[in-house]
Amino acid sequence: MFSGSIPALVTPFADSGDHVGGAFDEDAFRALVDWQIEEGSTGLVACGTTGEAATMPKEEHFRVVRICVDQAKGRVPVIAGAGSNDTLVAAENLRAAADAGADAALMVPPYYNRPSQEGIYRHFATLAETSPLPIVLYNVPGRTMTDIQPATLIRIVAGFPSVFVGVKDASGALPRVSQHRAGLGADFCQLSGNDDLALAFNAMGGVGCISVTANVAPSLCAQFQAACAAGDGARALALHDRLFPLHDAMFADASPGPVKYAMARVRHGFPEGIRMPMTWPSQAARDTVDAALNHAGLA
Repeated sequence: MFSGSIPALVTPFADSGDHVGGAFDEDAFRALVDWQIEEGSTGLVACGTTGEAATMPKEEHFRVVRICVDQAKGRVPVIAGAGSNDTLVAAENLRAAADAGADAALMVPPYYNRPSQEGIYRHFATLAETSPLPIVLYNVPGRTMTDIQPATLIRIVAGFPSVFVGVKDASGALPRVSQHRAGLGADFCQLSGNDDLALAFNAMGGVGCISVTANVAPSLCAQFQAACAAGDGARALALHDRLFPLHDAMFADASPGPVKYAMARVRHGFPEGIRMPMTWPSQAARDTVDAALNHAGLA
């Protein structure tokens, strides 16, 4: 259902002073959606981590999803961030994402609560019973402190194969690509959640990346994914080498600070607001981003 380069879109907020994020800038977001599609992105994630969903009220969150769907106009699928650490709230979010017109939802396991593997399974099994949308599981233990172990993920997907259509794996554990393939078959959709590991992830059986870097370099990321899909290892490696410093620079300071700074560099006039408690990146991080943009030929 999903493959290729899928940016986890930043959400443009007006700069209300000293880069503090203010109101959502709808015009800038619509332009961003168009640019991403024109540059070759094969899907869009609205209101994920990079989109600062954690600091968006529910009404605003799903308004952003609705605008993304409206502007995409069916050209590429839209995946809505909809996870919660409360199972009932997650179910409500799924309905809101469906009402907003999303094609699928991106769902993290419960964070903060830190449930057992059985609790993770029951959370997703409960959601599957009423979900109006396909779900892409999002395993990002570095943020949630909850890790969907391979056996649990296989149990979830095998139990509800029509609901759970893929995984965004940001665990950083490459052997899991093979473990998931062994348990679910080669056709199960595995998307890297780490730009810097996407080359190895794809070589092991992945089919794409839900990407931070693709916000800034959508064409290069799309070309990289196309080379991987075509089995052109030499071109994929060359593009990986060109992009690797940028992948690294996107986390030179707390994300999404560096990517928002980079967007302001490559998209003249892009709003520079970022919502607290996230902050504009340090000068050292900005210097790292600048060098990476130069290396990639983007500045």
